[in-house]
Amino acid sequence: MGRVEGKAAIVTGGASGLGKASCLMLAKEGAKVAVTDINDEAGRKVASEIEGNGGIAQYWHIDVSSEREVSQAFSDIHKKFGKIDILVNNAGIPGWHRPSDEIEERDWERVINVDLKGVFLCTKHAAPYIKKAGGGSIINFSSAFGLVGGEDPTYHAAKGGVRLLTKSDAYYYAKYGIRVNSVHPGYIMTPMLKAVIDNAPEGAEAVKKNIGNRTLLGYIGEPDDIAFGVLYLASDEAKYVTGSELVIDAGFTSQ
Repeated sequence: MGRVEGKAAIVTGGASGLGKASCLMLAKEGAKVAVTDINDEAGRKVASEIEGNGGIAQYWHIDVSSEREVSQAFSDIHKKFGKIDILVNNAGIPGWHRPSDEIEERDWERVINVDLKGVFLCTKHAAPYIKKAGGGSIINFSSAFGLVGGEDPTYHAAKGGVRLLTKSDAYYYAKYGIRVNSVHPGYIMTPMLKAVIDNAPEGAEAVKKNIGNRTLLGYIGEPDDIAFGVLYLASDEAKYVTGSELVIDAGFTSQ
């Protein structure tokens, strides 16, 4: 307990899945948490759950692809909590399983704007506050699919971009005591993946088995498997870690 005691954290896409797990984990370990999302009802429920467990949290509506919304919300969060120590850039959306010549420009832009531009905008507007706090941690959600190619060109491109943006920001912000690292989840049982599994024509169990067979450990992970990694990177235990890739994928990308 208390691994991020006294720190103030922003988590984007905090209403569900890996974002929710990260919010709950950081709050459990002592951080004040700004839960941010575009799903207001679910986001408020996460903040209420944290407060019900004795933690400190508040919800803010943020579309990470809007610089105006990001700037205003981060200013409000700083006023509310007095500082910002941790930014978790989790918000993201999937693309389409199509080759590039079958993807519309507007569809490409939608994914890039959320998954890559959103990380840039949130880092841009959080970094000055983290500098004022004397340093901190920025954790960017890339993906195992930011390391290898596959069936979703827009998503892979965005997540690959996040990986290298992370390294560039680590270079620039190190002198301010700001560590910047990326997390690369593999197959995790989030609502997004569950929906894909449940709607698969071949049946849920067949899909689960197929996904498990793609990993060395043979099964699908849980959101807390990723949240523990976020907690580590957010804490002072990772004080010598920056510009790194934390791959949590049951060995998927090692094959």
